[in-house]
Amino acid sequence: MSISTTPRASYFEAIDDHRYKPTTHAGGAWDPDEQHFSPLGGLVVHALARHRAVGPDDGLVLSRISYDILGRLALDECEIQVETIRPGRSIELLEAVVRIAGRPVVRARAWFLAGFDTTAVAGGPDDRLTPPESLTTWPMSEVWPGGYIASLDVRPVAPPRPGRTTAWVSTPLDLVAGVPVSPLASYLALVDTANGIAVRQPPTAWMFPNVDLAVHLHRQPRGAWTGLDTTVTFGPSGQGLTSTVLHDVDGPVGHAQQILTVRPQPGT
Repeated sequence: MSISTTPRASYFEAIDDHRYKPTTHAGGAWDPDEQHFSPLGGLVVHALARHRAVGPDDGLVLSRISYDILGRLALDECEIQVETIRPGRSIELLEAVVRIAGRPVVRARAWFLAGFDTTAVAGGPDDRLTPPESLTTWPMSEVWPGGYIASLDVRPVAPPRPGRTTAWVSTPLDLVAGVPVSPLASYLALVDTANGIAVRQPPTAWMFPNVDLAVHLHRQPRGAWTGLDTTVTFGPSGQGLTSTVLHDVDGPVGHAQQILTVRPQPGT
């Protein structure tokens, strides 16, 4: 009996400690020749973890990360450099800069906070979503093109509505080929999908890409599914906002916000 050695598909292949090559599965929704930001956001978290792994385990956990998308994300080799901005024993701030062709395209800052046992005072909304195993897959590729969207397993809790959808998202692909990544990096690699699950207008007629993503976590997520309870709002003057309560199988874990630039597609 032969054992298959075919590698699992992935979004990125590591070139060296700081450079990565995206695969076709990272192709964008607005332009398949660009990278979708979602897996790149997870790759940044992987780079942050590698940077922190050089030192001793201090028990700090990533509690907030904000990304600013500075320009076009070409489907090309990228380099990620990480710097400690504010070192500390209980609070630490890191910055990661993603460059493509030598040009900064993403700048991210992440706060790491000390972990303590606060079980006795823990509280907040704890409504759980319907488990993904009991839901039906939604073919999101009917709305969006691109390799990234085609790679997903999306399971809405209820039929998607304009501006309002709650869904589970998962993927069978690895984030980086042949490289172990943290559960948090895998979880956050799916969060930027939120802006595409609750479209207010057809993307063939209107453009509404996000120029940032900010994630706040009150609990570290677990499991292979990212839960997105998403609301999309368009304002009257060209701006929009995608707001998401983030879930894992145990309930809410935090929030995500994305500011949108809303404009008609050329020629419409």
